[in-house]
Amino acid sequence: MANIAAMNTGLYNPFQNFDFLYKKCFLSGNTFNSPVIQVPLIPKWLLKQAALTGEEQIQFLDESIRSYNTLVIPVNSEVNEQFLNPLENKIESAFGAGYAGISTLTELEIFNWIGKFLYGFVYIEMHSALRKEMTADGLNMSQSLMMKFANLNFMLQNLYTSIEFEEFSPWSITIVKLENEETPFSFRDEINTLTFSLKLKDFGIVACLQDNGTNKRFHQDIINEVKDKALTAEQFEELTARFYYSAYLFNRLPEYTFMPVEGTTYIEAMPLRGNMSKPLFDVWQHKVYAQVLENFWKPWGYVKFEIIKDPNNPMSFFENPCLPTAG
Repeated sequence: MANIAAMNTGLYNPFQNFDFLYKKCFLSGNTFNSPVIQVPLIPKWLLKQAALTGEEQIQFLDESIRSYNTLVIPVNSEVNEQFLNPLENKIESAFGAGYAGISTLTELEIFNWIGKFLYGFVYIEMHSALRKEMTADGLNMSQSLMMKFANLNFMLQNLYTSIEFEEFSPWSITIVKLENEETPFSFRDEINTLTFSLKLKDFGIVACLQDNGTNKRFHQDIINEVKDKALTAEQFEELTARFYYSAYLFNRLPEYTFMPVEGTTYIEAMPLRGNMSKPLFDVWQHKVYAQVLENFWKPWGYVKFEIIKDPNNPMSFFENPCLPTAG
């Protein structure tokens, strides 16, 4: 853990001393003096809009199953009141207005909200792992994953302190309109790649939170293709499957430099190419992609064999599938 502990960002770093014991604010540590409160990870307004009770269950990496209602994160009351609540209020009213509302949000607002949501899950996972192992040394987690999570936490601190992203955005965010205006709420996440997707009412969002926009560029053709079109449920799942698979193929660990200058922290992205000559993504394999797609298309019962009937042209619900050439 030496290199994460040594990162002198001027920002709170929970990974330095493994602060996942619900004693300090998950976002600001001890920056503020006001008390720490426990805040629901899945906000009440979202449960209400999604017509959920909070008794719905989710499985964690340690295979424990918990209901939405029991998931909380520790937040400093001042941070909650001054910074997080205004964001929640803004997202709530955008979600309430559906696609038209979501389209008025900035990508930074969406990143902050999804980032807080996903990092909240990371916090809970880290807490469970620490409780189980009781020592940080026993944590079976890769250095690179820790670094990813620490960087996400640093970036989210723009919520309460001055942070500037220097001529780059750390994320890929895609928002689409859905044909079915009554789409029930559901979300997926893959914390290893920091990928997240959500659908509700007449909109869907797919986000990769730490790829410096690379996955969006990779799928630019299909994104152009669906621009201003309302997608069917199958099309949205297909688009989402592509992002989850490419995020898995993305073979760089983005690195950043943090420069605190007169009260503002400037974050600069190091070049992803670095001194490596290999492409940013491992080879796209239709066979593996079909497996991912089978999982996303479960509700319709399409199986891998059917999806990959033509090995060079996997099944698609788009007129121009725009798929990467398989290796």
